[in-house]
Amino acid sequence: MVVEVVLVQHADKQRERGDPGLTPLGRQQAQAVASYLAAHTWDVVLTSPLLRARQTAASIAEACRISPTIDERLRERMNWGDDDMEQTIDDFLRDWTRASTDQKWTPPSGSSAFATGERMLAALTDTVDRGIRRALAVTHGGATVDLLRQLLADSEIDALAPGVIESGVPSCGLTRLEYREKWTVHAIAAARL
Repeated sequence: MVVEVVLVQHADKQRERGDPGLTPLGRQQAQAVASYLAAHTWDVVLTSPLLRARQTAASIAEACRISPTIDERLRERMNWGDDDMEQTIDDFLRDWTRASTDQKWTPPSGSSAFATGERMLAALTDTVDRGIRRALAVTHGGATVDLLRQLLADSEIDALAPGVIESGVPSCGLTRLEYREKWTVHAIAAARL
């Protein structure tokens, strides 16, 4: 059985602490990617529980006529303001960079890059185990890169999507994977598939 999963980077978010939603541009991006994806048939729309992902997924799910399903495993590695710490954005970004460089380091708030990649892989493997053939999963750039680093060497990621490890996945970027005995990556952070 062949399983196709497309990871959708959430649309442009508000630049604020906590669980921000989409900007007006982000809502337009979500509608555009929803229209594109609705031209295809999907079995399920999964989403991270964070608001920016849920709002992106809502547009996609409505266009595809599928109710979205929240999957905690699709959550971002770190989310600024998720804890009681009074962490500045500079401190958060410093921790983000360290976690990206040292994939096994667990930041004070959030998960290690390695653990994030493992839980993302578990979420995808669950689609295979459930017999789902075509899935959309709305998630986050860091989590997507963490997953890719479980499946590919950094040099392979750079060859497919130069700079994505350092710069992240652009808003509504599409990453396409297939499962046939093992996961293979067919596109990373693409505007279209």
